[in-house]
Amino acid sequence: MSTPAPPDPARETLLEILRLMNQAEEDNDGAPADQALELAELEERLHDFEPVKRGSIKVSLALGLLLRNGLVTTQNDGDYSWQRQRDVAQRYRISAQGKKFLIDSIANSNRIG
Repeated sequence: MSTPAPPDPARETLLEILRLMNQAEEDNDGAPADQALELAELEERLHDFEPVKRGSIKVSLALGLLLRNGLVTTQNDGDYSWQRQRDVAQRYRISAQGKKFLIDSIANSNRIG
């Protein structure tokens, strides 16, 4: 019996970023300005995520990869956020393609080989 391959830290980080964005969208349904996350918010939420904590993955690079592949979109309206209590920087949201990728990845990881 072969042992399963260890999880790829880059892929796990990409999926975790998509999961966080999906959660932000679900938690703030009806409030589009708060459905997107800034880079600083993502970095803060991922600071204890093992690949990020070890320094093997940079959140900004992972986010850039997701953007280039269309799994994440930008939202840059520069509004003041009462929830964040400050002007917001460029924000990122999960795209429809990103949701599909996330769902497919979760479904595939739950399959028995």
